[in-house]
Amino acid sequence: MARQEMPIFIRTFDFLTWLLPVTNNFPRAHRFTLRQRLLDAAFDLSERLEEANIRKGAARRERLERADEANIW
Repeated sequence: MARQEMPIFIRTFDFLTWLLPVTNNFPRAHRFTLRQRLLDAAFDLSERLEEANIRKGAARRERLERADEANIW
């Protein structure tokens, strides 16, 4: 039986797909700094979720807590 993809991964991918083109329309003065910070935070969240997904039990919970703490916007 195939494992069903968790909704958080689908939502994170959808968010990144939406965010990338939107940040290209930022005003020139903010395009590099604000865009870079937003994208870094979004990709860091995605990476932390992937790290949590390959673990089980307490290690998984710890990685999810890291993702939650690191991405307080």
